[in-house]
Amino acid sequence: QLQLVESGGDLVQPGGSLRLSCVGSGFSLRAYAIGWFRQAPGKEREGLSCISSDGGFTYYDDSVKGRFTISRDNAKNLVYLQMNSLKPEDTAVYYCAAVMAIGCGVRASSYSYWGQGTQVTVSA
Repeated sequence: QLQLVESGGDLVQPGGSLRLSCVGSGFSLRAYAIGWFRQAPGKEREGLSCISSDGGFTYYDDSVKGRFTISRDNAKNLVYLQMNSLKPEDTAVYYCAAVMAIGCGVRASSYSYWGQGTQVTVSA
């Protein structure tokens, strides 16, 4: 069974950093483009960033551009989201998602597999 598992969420102060990880359980992520999304209470799921299957293309939404960095290590079957300069408005449940494709985008409906999410809370 194909599963994605996120980890790394935590409570952090404004201006702090976190690194989220997404691992493929039961399958290799090598052939999959990966996206990171988040959903805050009462809000729609928001696409943040994505990375192509070979890591050669990345995309960032304006809300995180310059603060977040997506990367992948296909040998370890991991995708990361490094989050710096965190703000209270970054508080949300963060999800990774996978689609068997070379390129990527941040339209949620394009993704086939989703993790359960990890909570990120930015608060003093």
